[in-house]
Amino acid sequence: MNSISENIEIIKNEIKEICNKKGMNYDEITLIAVTKTIGIMRIKEAIASGINDIGENKVQEIMDKYEDLKELSNFHLIGHLQSNKVKYIIDKVKLIHSVDSLSLMDEINKRAKKAETIANILIQINVAREDTKFGIGIEELDSYIEYASKLDSIRVQGLMTIAPYFEDAEEARSIFRNLKSKYDELSKRDYGNIEMKFLSMGMTNDYKIALEEGSNMIRVGTGIFGKRIYNL
Repeated sequence: MNSISENIEIIKNEIKEICNKKGMNYDEITLIAVTKTIGIMRIKEAIASGINDIGENKVQEIMDKYEDLKELSNFHLIGHLQSNKVKYIIDKVKLIHSVDSLSLMDEINKRAKKAETIANILIQINVAREDTKFGIGIEELDSYIEYASKLDSIRVQGLMTIAPYFEDAEEARSIFRNLKSKYDELSKRDYGNIEMKFLSMGMTNDYKIALEEGSNMIRVGTGIFGKRIYNL
């Protein structure tokens, strides 16, 4: 079994290979280590191996780890966010990936204003329309962008999706391609507080396909830390 540093090296080399093949800039790809259930020491090992960004699914885990890691890494909230928990992380995260309702957008805007900060967010799209996943339909996106453009304490920085799990990751390609097409379309529009800077798609199983289809932000947990052991 590889060490954390070996796994990170393998992933970075794969990213470089894909960037070379597709004519992409390696320096513009963000590798987020997904640290759900991972302890501080192992996270620090990943940071020492060149990880600058960590992603948490739960607000509580950000709260638990923040003091130990705030000087070492950027935090990303990548899991579903309930409106009543926004206040706890509004000044702690670099990016909220999972904005999937107008009411959540309103709450983030309100809490950011109160904290005298600007909240950077991604809008989560459920491209495959899976009942088990959060996110808006791709056809709703234009109205969300229009709504967000009127809020003064948030900045939309791109889009996020979670593809269904396929044994053959190739099956996710059309999902990533569809979202990249919409991302490119939005990139041509001009709103003051909206910029298509990040396209967050691709996880351990399918990040290579996502990168090939234009992702510039991948979220990898098991591929870095190995299979998670959950406390029963």
